Amino acid sequence: MGHTVRLMAPKFVAPYRMSGRRGKNDAADAAAICEAVQRPNMRFVPVKSLEQQGRLTVHRMRQAFIEQRTGMINRIRGLLSEFGIVLPLKAATVRRQAGACLEDLPGWANLSIGDLLSELHHLDERIAAYDQRIAQLARQDERARRLMRLSGIGETTATAMVAMIGNGHEFDCGRQFAAWLGLTPGQYSSGGKSRLGRITKAGDNYLRSLLVLGARAVLAAAGNKNAPISRWAKSVAERRGYWRAVIAIAAKNARMAWAVLKRGEAFELPT
Repeated sequence: MGHTVRLMAPKFVAPYRMSGRRGKNDAADAAAICEAVQRPNMRFVPVKSLEQQGRLTVHRMRQAFIEQRTGMINRIRGLLSEFGIVLPLKAATVRRQAGACLEDLPGWANLSIGDLLSELHHLDERIAAYDQRIAQLARQDERARRLMRLSGIGETTATAMVAMIGNGHEFDCGRQFAAWLGLTPGQYSSGGKSRLGRITKAGDNYLRSLLVLGARAVLAAAGNKNAPISRWAKSVAERRGYWRAVIAIAAKNARMAWAVLKRGEAFELPT
């Protein structure tokens, strides 16, 4: 019908509802949408293609299995603690020591913990299978291969980013993409005085956590390298502390990843 479909986050539309929170109805929502969509600086939700949605389901299922595995490990620790067997948090240690103490448990407890360990092994196999599928997606996509040239971005992060934002055309700049992920500080400025707080943690938690994990790996390996990104990471950690350096690296990777996706072959990695 000649219309361009755009998606807006509800939190960006709610301030334009004239009746406020108490007067929420279909008519008020429609008027707020009409008002919000005309704002020149309105940020819209990136529209995903069917291929992107399909690839994103691989990540969602893998993450769901990981959460189930974490919950099962905690359940094993909790049940064993009822019998005076306290295990550490490390997953590999729980697997090893829980299997070793099965013979010390009474009959029904032995059966139950054994079933949990068997199910835990099954989840490990499912997660490994999804890891292989993600590796296959990364090999088949040129954009993902370009992203993996960046320090701290591996197969999982690269394929998740391509599945979520495609070529990054919905964002005007890399900082806008980093802000969309919640990696920029919130502002509490007034009276001409700038006050920056904690990062907003807006956007997708999964992609932000992948970037933070990659940033931690970059900072951990920075001590043995002399690359520009490693020297910069070490200097930030010395000046501002470990966690601020991790967030700075994650935000920097987000901005460079947007440039890789937006410019393609025209983007040159910093040396």
